[in-house]
Amino acid sequence: MELSWLSWLYQAVAQVIIWIHTAYSTVLNPDSGLTWALTIITLTVFMRVLIFPLFVKQMRSSRKMQELAPKVQELRKRYKNDKQRMNQEVMALYQGAGANPLGGCLPIVAQFPIFISMFTVLQAMANGQAKYGMTKDLVDSARSAHIFGAPLPANFFMSSTDIAGFDAGVVQTKVVLGIFVAISSLTTFLTVRQSVTRSMAQMPDNPMAQQQKILMYISPLFAFFSLNFPLGLILYWVTTNVWTLGQQHWFYSRHPMPEFDAKGNVIPVQPKPGLLGRFRKTTPEEQAPPPPPEPKIIRQQPSRQPRSKRTGSKKS
Repeated sequence: MELSWLSWLYQAVAQVIIWIHTAYSTVLNPDSGLTWALTIITLTVFMRVLIFPLFVKQMRSSRKMQELAPKVQELRKRYKNDKQRMNQEVMALYQGAGANPLGGCLPIVAQFPIFISMFTVLQAMANGQAKYGMTKDLVDSARSAHIFGAPLPANFFMSSTDIAGFDAGVVQTKVVLGIFVAISSLTTFLTVRQSVTRSMAQMPDNPMAQQQKILMYISPLFAFFSLNFPLGLILYWVTTNVWTLGQQHWFYSRHPMPEFDAKGNVIPVQPKPGLLGRFRKTTPEEQAPPPPPEPKIIRQQPSRQPRSKRTGSKKS
């Protein structure tokens, strides 16, 4: 079902598809599965780059909340018998530090209309509908494309007659779709596991820890709903999951979890080296141990003597 208020976004997504496909068609066969796979992957990366600032904002807010965790625990203990006052004090603490507990929802909220737009445009192409500024030739090109022998607009529950109409084998199409859905399920699990593991490490006594564990193991099941999606949309979902995995790993390695001293103060932690940093050769200066601290020079001050000793006269 189309959402009319998103029609401008449908047209924008379709226009970006046209631009990307036209660019790849200058060096590749415009009707090949490789061209269309690269088009969808590039479109996905482009969309994720657009919402990357929201991801950074989410992670910074999460890091601030992590640094405030000891203070939050103190407030919970202090007002454990007054939940309303406890919530007010915790929110005041977050606001004072510029942390937003709802910041983690921003990338999800931003991805929802993009996913709906991708689904609507690709579904229209799968149905052979030249809409949102797409030409009939472009739609026919997408419908004739095959990825590993499976038609781009095919879904797992499509009838054998419909699959045969795309000049494709039924068994091969279903096997390819099944593999892509399995990859989608695995990457969904790894993405959620990466996030939940970090969240539980930040707040070991989080009362929502058990629910987060349940979500971690249930989330891959939602990927099986994509069995009813066209192959092009499943490819988009796999690409966005792989992007999220890499993006989170990059941020977590550069911003390790802070450590706290006995007073609850944050202890600076050195970030882990990135992928390129692990293969970069260190210079002799970097390998050499740090020089020992210079000895502190203590100047010997002459002790104050009685006047008789300084003048040489006897003290009367």
